[in-house]
Amino acid sequence: MSQANAYIIEIHDRAAGIVTRDARGFRFFSSERLFDSLEGRQFRSAREAERAARAVFSARGRRPS
Repeated sequence: MSQANAYIIEIHDRAAGIVTRDARGFRFFSSERLFDSLEGRQFRSAREAERAARAVFSARGRRPS
């Protein structure tokens, strides 16, 4: 069985973005403005990218809008 080359990252039913596999790991592509700070970042795993997106979401929730 082969591993997937792309994953959707969802945080609380919001599509944060996708990560695609490349030679160095996984690259993040934002699908919502809130997660634009992660755009183009390289991660070692899809799980690491998900943790980063959760951190962005949590930080945004603590700031006044």
